[in-house]
Amino acid sequence: MTAHTTPDPRPLTGEPLSLDLLNTRWMDDGTVADLFAGAFGLTRVEGLAVWLNGVGLADRFRADAATLVHLLTARESLARAVADPADAGARALVDAVLEHGRIRATLTAEGPGERAEFADPAWGPAWLAARDYLELLGGSPDRIRKCASESCVLHFHDTSRNGTRRWCSMAACGNRAKASRHYARTRVR
Repeated sequence: MTAHTTPDPRPLTGEPLSLDLLNTRWMDDGTVADLFAGAFGLTRVEGLAVWLNGVGLADRFRADAATLVHLLTARESLARAVADPADAGARALVDAVLEHGRIRATLTAEGPGERAEFADPAWGPAWLAARDYLELLGGSPDRIRKCASESCVLHFHDTSRNGTRRWCSMAACGNRAKASRHYARTRVR
């Protein structure tokens, strides 16, 4: 089975690129699982290939050791920045990732456009994830959230109308919290 046909084992996918990168680590039966750690019958680079395919970057970037190293750097930088937006060291780490690419203004048949450029294409996915984080901060930084479950490490961008989403998934963490509250109420009686 090739990495492109291997299903993504993560419980939460489809978030904006920066948060999707953070969600390559999740809790699985009380232990941290990591798509890039060489588990789930995949090598580390095959895990990267699964992620690149899942986020639509497989046709633009190679799944290789250099890309993985740069992506891990970006993941750690973003994790620190999301955990503590006031951390100057975390901001410097994100800026260091952003130094590896730039946006070039272009003119397309539809009008003005932009194209990302990288001196080293292996930095592409990492740079795009860091750039995505900046866009989230520019639009609605208060909607970047960590799941409210204490046992969950996943992040999401709250796109609910009223901005009150608390769980990475109502079917998983939200349901467990509701069941726990129900059990506590009935136990007291």
